[in-house]
Amino acid sequence: MDRFYLLAPALLLLVTFLISFIVYCALCAIGRSPDVRDVKHNKLFGPFVASFLVWLLGPIERLLIGRVSPNVITTLSLLMCAITGLAAGLGHLPGAVWLYSFAGILDVLDGRLARLGGKQNAAGALFDSVSDRWGELFVFTGYAWYLHDSIALLAVMGAVAGSMMVSYTRARAEGLGIALAGGVMQRAERVVLVAGGTLFASWYAVNLDNDDAVVPILGVTMLLCAVASTATALNRWIVAHRELAKRIAVPVVIEVAETIPASRALAPAADLRKVRPLEQH
Repeated sequence: MDRFYLLAPALLLLVTFLISFIVYCALCAIGRSPDVRDVKHNKLFGPFVASFLVWLLGPIERLLIGRVSPNVITTLSLLMCAITGLAAGLGHLPGAVWLYSFAGILDVLDGRLARLGGKQNAAGALFDSVSDRWGELFVFTGYAWYLHDSIALLAVMGAVAGSMMVSYTRARAEGLGIALAGGVMQRAERVVLVAGGTLFASWYAVNLDNDDAVVPILGVTMLLCAVASTATALNRWIVAHRELAKRIAVPVVIEVAETIPASRALAPAADLRKVRPLEQH
């Protein structure tokens, strides 16, 4: 009973998600697919899951749009990431699960509210991107503190490095005029992986007889995050480098116009006739 009591918020969120997904699949199967727009998806989850998430968040969007600033949602997401790191560092893994899950949901909402409300701008994009990086640092710092006596700490460090390089490589490439958005381990996937692994570990953490399994589970979770994030960052690096190399290899043709000395260009017609015989030698 203690296990279900401590995991109740996370389990309630999971059950809600699963039931909603079944309903969404049923609507699509009978030809009554919900009308969702402005759906942005990534490589791993695909357009179907992305459309489902947008449909699920639709009522919340309609409630908030025009009433709450996207920057407020971004700030709340950052705050929840900070509390997630604190909960994880203190060993309250069930709390870390639902806190980080809600932070991920808010991270989806802020961008959609900005687009649907016509409030997209460079300042907001910068605030959102930087907040996401700080949020991940807060979360991983909490897990690093929790695992600091274990070799799993190395996996957390790898996850931090990989996640930061995924974002940095994209930002650097976009600064050079190359759009990068691919990869199997972007922010949404990292949130799902870390929250899912923590939920699995929490199931054992609430039972003192099985708490020896908690550290290995979290270690494997962080290792998967580290490997997949690093692979995504390296793939983006290679793709961007190849594109830039192609641009360098393209020959640039420069037309050089024949110049005429200023003294001759300004010479009167009579003087030019005198010069012309000399040019024929």
